[in-house]
Amino acid sequence: MKSENRFDKWPDFRFNLEEIAGAIGDFGTLFPIVLGVAIVSDLNLGHILLFFSAWYIITGVYYKLPMPVEPMKVIGAIVIAGGLCKEEITASGIILGVFFLILGLCKGMKFIQEKVPSSVIRGIQMGLALLLFKTSINFVLKDSALSIICITIIILFYIANKSIHLADISAIVVILIGIVIGLSRYGIPQIRIFSLPTLIIPGVQDFLKGGWLLAISQVPLTITNAIISTSLLMQDLINREVEPDKLSISIGLMNLTSVPFGGFPMCHGAGGLAAQYRFGARTGGSNIISGLILIPLALFFASPEFVAIIPLGVFGALLVFVAIELGKHSLKTNSFTVTITIAILAVLTNMTIAFIIGMILAYAITKITKRHSG
Repeated sequence: MKSENRFDKWPDFRFNLEEIAGAIGDFGTLFPIVLGVAIVSDLNLGHILLFFSAWYIITGVYYKLPMPVEPMKVIGAIVIAGGLCKEEITASGIILGVFFLILGLCKGMKFIQEKVPSSVIRGIQMGLALLLFKTSINFVLKDSALSIICITIIILFYIANKSIHLADISAIVVILIGIVIGLSRYGIPQIRIFSLPTLIIPGVQDFLKGGWLLAISQVPLTITNAIISTSLLMQDLINREVEPDKLSISIGLMNLTSVPFGGFPMCHGAGGLAAQYRFGARTGGSNIISGLILIPLALFFASPEFVAIIPLGVFGALLVFVAIELGKHSLKTNSFTVTITIAILAVLTNMTIAFIIGMILAYAITKITKRHSG
């Protein structure tokens, strides 16, 4: 029987169609956020993509695993909605970088992991799956015909992969279809000359506003989804243990070395890992491929017009299956009451409120259960 949860069957690095597909599969969550941020703020899209490419390669070489490098979603959503300036975004990234670096170096994530019930983590996974699905539906509705075609292609590749072990290159196929359609609709966008990143120095007010509006809102999602859930999902998918404190340290370093020079706050993420795995990534090779793909985009094709030629229907199709992959693992909970409650609250309110109420509910159920059993 074919087993894909045995890590020892995979080398540290592969460079084949499956790894390429996995590398591209994660772009469905990357591009919509960074494109939106670049459009509404004064951050340079080329600089954002350049730092993402660098950290894709660094984390792939270091972890030797498919390790997602994603924009921080809460910050991305708030920036896109409110149009904050680059100094405020930079300040939030520096705050989060220092916080997660210290947390990881002090082994704080191990302590937090012991205190956060698995049902709460699974609830965050399910909540993010629902949010991704909601986002995908919005994209699908804007280009429904193309989305249906792309979803059908992905399903057909999945069926073929089950029957004849065909390499899952569906992500590559749908992205290429999107590029061809985009070029036919809008033509070839203008190529802009890349400018070197410069140091951004936020002021006191930027730190206050960026910390209050962005950093505080982002912390619960990063702790649960980007660190604890990613660590747990890595065990689920590839049977490889990655300590949460290591993930916290790498998140800290990513932000402290990138954000002050025009990068966007970044993290790991269970959704990105689900996407990489779903479309074929099994080794650090997928990360290296992701980085190599982004380098020329950052240097020559980072104008918003160029990235925007890929229709939203393509991103919608990819996100549907990312949400399904992530949601599937959220069902491995020991308390559906807690997990479903958190998921619903994440959609109706936000991740911070969902996390706090979920923690209270999980501990209350545990206390009641112990009282009855005693």
